[in-house]
Amino acid sequence: MKIALVHDWLITLAGAERVLEAIYEIYPAPIYTLLVDKKKLKGTIFEKAKINTSFIQKFPFAKKRYRNYLPFFPLAIEQFDLTKYDIIISVSTCVAKGVLTRSDQIHICYCCTPMRYAWDLYYQYLKESKLNKGIKSFFVRLILHYLRLWDVVTANRVDYFIANSKYVATRIKKIYRREAVVIYPPVDINKFEISSNKENFYLTVSRIVPYKKIDLIVEAFSHMPDKKLIVIGEGPDLKKIKSKASKNVELLGYQPFDVLKKYMQKAKAFIFAAEEDFGIAPVEAQACGTPVIAYKNGGVRESIIEMKTGLFFENQTIQNLIEAINYFEKIEDKFDPKIIRKNAERFSKQIFKKEFKNFIENKIQKNKKNFNTLLPL
Repeated sequence: MKIALVHDWLITLAGAERVLEAIYEIYPAPIYTLLVDKKKLKGTIFEKAKINTSFIQKFPFAKKRYRNYLPFFPLAIEQFDLTKYDIIISVSTCVAKGVLTRSDQIHICYCCTPMRYAWDLYYQYLKESKLNKGIKSFFVRLILHYLRLWDVVTANRVDYFIANSKYVATRIKKIYRREAVVIYPPVDINKFEISSNKENFYLTVSRIVPYKKIDLIVEAFSHMPDKKLIVIGEGPDLKKIKSKASKNVELLGYQPFDVLKKYMQKAKAFIFAAEEDFGIAPVEAQACGTPVIAYKNGGVRESIIEMKTGLFFENQTIQNLIEAINYFEKIEDKFDPKIIRKNAERFSKQIFKKEFKNFIENKIQKNKKNFNTLLPL
């Protein structure tokens, strides 16, 4: 059976792209995406893949400012002609699930999240983008209103939803009124080795964007000058974070994998303050035997076992985080790196590929049987 893969964009290689990578390893099929930055794909599995792009690819400065073309995304994704395929597998965080398909095609969507800036993070997005009022705010609100309508309508184009966490499955149920099976995203556990030799510093690794709450973590450590924090990552808010960093906070920016892994292995704990759909970085930290101190919301509640592989703090406040860190230092000897590593192995790439392939093949067989019962005698 002919298969096509659909993805929002291949501009950065983040969590959604890791899902696509694992699926491509199972089904090395043609990829349809709004736009691609081929320089970012060098040395990856996608370098020699057959990739089809939309008209967005030809827009000025599309690779750097593609989000400015958000109003065109629904139209662009609908222009892909997928009629020659039997199965469509989309990995969607934005519009990939909205491709047009025939009634006899199977469309399976791995939904990393419904559009966060159109739904859950709508008001936060307006506030942080300084779009609370004015003529520009009016047009942005109008565009996002249209996107919400389109997003709900196109949920009916999907035959089967897969969610990357129970947290996201709940949001799919709320927004789309659809059920979703949970298959946790692939984490390449084999790239990380357990380490019991911890040093006296805390670590956070993230894109430096508002909802990741790196500013909250940095400000908390400014109130704890006796504790050291290492921050790895880059993003549009990096300048803002630098202005808040005290002497005990070290900002390393982007770091290659080997350096990142070394810090994950040696950190006494990994700090995670975002409300994330799943959160791959906390699982990677656990793969190194490093406990995680995380905000108690989102997908991390499914990947961290409290008091065994990490601790939670209830509110995204400086005081709550400080209290959690101080409590952790009282009981840090109770955390066993081997138990922490064992928990991370639940989210391995091998388990993902097995569960995903079984799901796809099961749905193919089910649809064959349904199709045969509809054939005239």
